[in-house]
Order: sequence, then C-alpha cells, then structure tokens
Amino acid sequence: MQIITIDFETYYDVGFSLSNLTTEEYIQHERFQVIGYAVKINDGSTKWYSGSYEEIAESLNQIDWGASMLVCHNALFDGAILSMKFGILPHTYLDTLCMARAINGVEVGGSLAFLAKKYELGEKGHEVLDAKGKRAEDFQEHELHRYGEYCKNDVNLTYRLFNILYKDFPIDELKLIDITLRMYMQPVLEVDDGLLQARLEEVRAEKKELLQGLMKRLDCEDVECVRKKLASNKQFAEILEELGVTVPLKTSPATGKDTYALAKTDQGLIDLQSHDNSFIQELCAVRLGTKSTIEESRIERFIGIGARNKGKLPIPLKYYGAHTGRWSGSDKVNFQNLPSRDVKKKALKNAIIAPQGFKIINCDSSQIEARVLVWLAGQKDVVQWYREGRDVYSEFATKVYDRQITKANKVERAVGKTCILGLGYGTGAAKLQTVLKLGAGVEFSEDECRRLVGIYREVNNEVVNLWTECERALHDLAAWPLNKKPYYLGRHEVLLVEPKGIKLPNGLYITYPAIRLDTSESRTRFMYRSRRGEISLWGGSVVENVVQALARIIVGEQMIKINEKYRPVLTVHDAVVCVLPEDEVEEGQKFVMDAMSVPPTWAARLPIACESGVADSYGDC
Repeated sequence: MQIITIDFETYYDVGFSLSNLTTEEYIQHERFQVIGYAVKINDGSTKWYSGSYEEIAESLNQIDWGASMLVCHNALFDGAILSMKFGILPHTYLDTLCMARAINGVEVGGSLAFLAKKYELGEKGHEVLDAKGKRAEDFQEHELHRYGEYCKNDVNLTYRLFNILYKDFPIDELKLIDITLRMYMQPVLEVDDGLLQARLEEVRAEKKELLQGLMKRLDCEDVECVRKKLASNKQFAEILEELGVTVPLKTSPATGKDTYALAKTDQGLIDLQSHDNSFIQELCAVRLGTKSTIEESRIERFIGIGARNKGKLPIPLKYYGAHTGRWSGSDKVNFQNLPSRDVKKKALKNAIIAPQGFKIINCDSSQIEARVLVWLAGQKDVVQWYREGRDVYSEFATKVYDRQITKANKVERAVGKTCILGLGYGTGAAKLQTVLKLGAGVEFSEDECRRLVGIYREVNNEVVNLWTECERALHDLAAWPLNKKPYYLGRHEVLLVEPKGIKLPNGLYITYPAIRLDTSESRTRFMYRSRRGEISLWGGSVVENVVQALARIIVGEQMIKINEKYRPVLTVHDAVVCVLPEDEVEEGQKFVMDAMSVPPTWAARLPIACESGVADSYGDC
C-alpha cells in the first residue's frame, strides 16, 4: 500500500472562497477551478502539476488509487476534490488535521502553519495570498512556478507531520477517520427533493401568516417596525414570557448578576432559533434581521446539496469534533441535531432516503452513557438492573413517585429519564427544574427538584463518590505532586491519570490545557483554556467528559466491526446508520445489532444493549 500525499491549489476570489461558501458549495460551483496540485508518492520527490482539467485528470489517473492511502491536511477539501471533480476514491483516507485534533485536543490550533511550527517541520509559505482573483490562465510562468513551489512545500510539511503523528496513533482511530471521511467522499444516502419542496412552501406560508400576526400584535405596519421593537431585550423577553417560554439568562461579566442571554452569539438565543414553536423561530429571525428561519435555511441547503450532487447527500462530519472525541457537524450541515419531535419539522429527516433497492437501518446504543457511568463508578446494584434488562428510567421514576411506573406511564417515565441522564454529572435543583420543563414538559417546584436530586444521589452514592475522586484528580492535573505515580480513576483500570491528562483505553487523552486553580472568588474553582476562553470545571464535569469519551470509543469500535460488512453512512451521537440491500435486511439488521451488543474487551462486564429500526427514510427508522 503506497502513501500518496497531495495538496490542491484552487481559484478563489472575494465572495468566492471557503470563508463564505461551504466546501461542497465551493467545489461544486461553476466558477471552481483547479490551478494545480502537488503530490508525493511514499518518500519520493514532490512534483507539481498544472494545466487544463483534462491534463490534470490524466496525471491523477496515472496513480494506482486502489492500492493507495491518501494523506492530506484537511481531506474534506483535497479528498473531496478528488472524488467530486475527478471521480477518484483511494483505498484509504488519512488526514493529519484529524490526527492532530485527536492527539493535541480540539482546543489547540489545527492549521498546517501552526502544526509545522509546533513540531518544527519548517515554515509554511504565503504565496496563496498573491493568488486571489487569478485563474490558471492569468498566471505568468514564473508566478505559476512560485505557486507550485509553495504547494510542494505544503505537501512536504504534511508528509513530515504525518510521519510524526502516525508513529503512536491508534490503528482503530485511523479506521474511524477513513470511515468518517468516506461518508462525505462516497455518499450513499439520497435527498427526497419533492418532500422538501412541499415542506418549504408550507414553511413560507406559515411564516407569512405568523409575520402578519406579529405585526398586528405589536401594532406595526411593516417588518422593520417589528424588528426595532424586538431589538429591545425587555420587550423581546416580555413576549417570550407571554408565550410561556423561559427567557434564557447568563451571568453578566460586568455586574456578576443574571441578565438576558439574548445577544446574537448567546447560546440561549441560538437555542431559541431552533425552538419547536415556529412562532418563536420567527421572532428570533425578525429580531436578528435574517430573511429565513433555521428550518427554512436548512431545507434550502438540503435541496441545494441534492441538486449539486445528483440527488446524493454527502455527510460532512468532523472527526474528533468535541473535547471528548465525539463527532460534530461540519460544512454548515449539522446532522447531530436534526429535528425529531415535531411531525412537520421532521421533514428533514424524512427527506433523507435510501437508494432504490436499499433500506436504511438506524441502530442506537441504548442508554450508553448512563450504563458507562454506573459501571465506571462501581454502582453495582444499578449495573445489575441494566444486566437484567430492567427499565432503569421507570425504576427511578418509581422512587420519585413512590408508585410503580412502567413504560406505559410516559410522562412519569420521561421524568425518570431526564433525572438519570441529567443528574449523573452533578446537576443541581435549579437547573433540573429547567431541564424537566424543557425535556419532559413537566413543571416541578425547586424544592421538589431538590428532593429528586437527593433521591438520585442516595440511589447512586458511588457516582457521587466518583465526582469527588475526579475533583481530587483535578488538583493533581493542575499541579502534579513530585514523585506521584499515575493512577486509575473509577472502579476499573480504563482511565489513567497522568501529568499530561487522562489517558483513555484507545490510547488518546482528555486534556485540560493550562488548567489552574482559581481562588480569586469566594468559591475556588478549576479553569482551563479553550477556544471560547477559560472554562470552569469540577469533578462532575470531568465525570461527564470521561463518560462521553468512553461511550464514544465504544460506538467507534462498534462502527469498525459493522464496517467489515456494511459501511456506516452516518453516525449521530450513539447511533450508527447503514444502508442495506432490501434482500439482506433481516440478515444485515442482525449483524449490525450483534455488533452493537458486544461490550469492548476493556469493559467485558459492561452490560450494553441496542435497538434498531429499518425503513426507506432516515426519519422513519
């Protein structure tokens, strides 16, 4: 298997670049043009090729891609050019950007320039800045030569970086990088354009009606008048309260008191833009001066993607997108949070369909985080509940309501589920009150929520002990004691605390860059550096991090097993989605569920389970 390291240089200009277009939009645009590319085969000399599309295609096709591992820095760009513009699919995709994120953490820079400096590989050039607005035919010979040298240097830096990162990189994680990138480069799922067009017309009609009602309600003659009135935090908050919506709050850095979290960048307002109530979405859209609601924009984006890709839906996922290693959305298409509850908004999921002659299977690892949490903490009685196949959500709800609760008691069970999933990381009564209202649709007083918190901590006393254990680990990570040896967290030898961070069973680490103990306020707390500034954490948040990381590793191992027979085409949280031939559905569903029912070797006694659905559309399964 040969290693092919490649880097493309393409035409870009003001208004036509990756700063204002998605990768897929940019590559599939009629203005897109490859100016040239540099390539290195194994450790041979790096070569530069430029010319017409036909000449570039001919040079690329001289490579035996079926026996090649492609190495790029950001394969979602260079690999996509190969697949979308030249129809080339290598045997394996490798990506130094993905690898660097996994090794260094998502809080550290991932650009080639940053990494080249970090690993002392050489200096990245700046010639690309001189190419703005220039198509291939606009370059003079000496300019094209300089551009080629710049591109060759990028390839050499990428190859050197790959050799450094590859040495100790987990093999399973390399497989997951390939699986993830192939979801984008080799799309299988399709878009039901007709369903989306129908829903788009419906959304626009609803929007018009809602806007007219909003104008009447605020005594306005036009949209601009409405926007000006909604620009007032006080008036906007009053309208939300009238509609029964909890107004999001944040702590003011200036006063230290609660204030409205209604600024454009506040998570509170961002969440409201995806609210189940279309009226709330429209309120936010008008306040922000945007022409479309989130749902409208998403539908239009899906329609556009399908139109540009012959009905196919490339899935852009960011491998190691979160601090815990979980996947996240990319390219302005986040498949991790497509609406599921509202029947109408579910059109997006329903519009993701299998090709003719195939079915979609969506297999979800049941309560994986809750199971990992009690297993890691050594909460043996609750672990046994899972092992016996008991419904833990109903079991907890039974203690809450002091009467037998089953799956038939949907509201009460939803309360049990919300408590199990929310209280395991130290959530307090005030936050639980909000979560229960939003997640389960149930209103409890704060005193009643305190009682629920107490019940959880009594039932899960070992989980509480794990919070304390992780709190002590933070002290060590902030200032590692002299001569202290690494030690394990939890009741199983899977999480090793070292000066560098917390080592996971796949060989990667959870790290907290520049972690320190902050004593500037009355209550001391730990802080670490992130891309969003300093973040506070305590033992409970560490437990949440490690549990999510372990759950992600488990699902990743399951994906690798499934990939032996059926290629995963999407993963969302703890679920794996595959496409199976219609005549293999029964056999294939069993294979996938078997793969997602076996615990990993490092957690052989962890009781895991899964559930799956099969349908023509993603929404129906």
